[in-house]
Amino acid sequence: MNAIQPSRPPSQPIQKRRVIPRPKRHLRQRSYQVMALESTAKIAVNLFITAAAASALTQLLPYHWSQQEKLREISTEVKLIEAHVNNLQAEFSRNFDPQQAKSIMQQQGYRFDPRQRRVVLMNKDGIIQQTDLLP
Repeated sequence: MNAIQPSRPPSQPIQKRRVIPRPKRHLRQRSYQVMALESTAKIAVNLFITAAAASALTQLLPYHWSQQEKLREISTEVKLIEAHVNNLQAEFSRNFDPQQAKSIMQQQGYRFDPRQRRVVLMNKDGIIQQTDLLP
């Protein structure tokens, strides 16, 4: 029964199965539906990301503006302090300049060089305007 039988051409030709074409219309409609669903999902995700970005910007912009205002205030203070420091440095170098020691002593004290004379300018009313020392 399970022996090998000689190969003979079949007496009847074997009929090939007919391929029944599937209706392509339904497949196309289904693929369009899938593409529409996919596009809708992409749009929804992009809208969500856009909303999140807009929310973050609305929260960060006021903070950014306040930081910029603080920076402007600090830079203004730095400019004022730099001017003050430059004045102090000039005064420091003037105070320790040996050539100007006499003039500084005269400005800060009441001693004058004996070679100088005191000049007092007065108005017509007798009010003292200015006091100078001339050599």
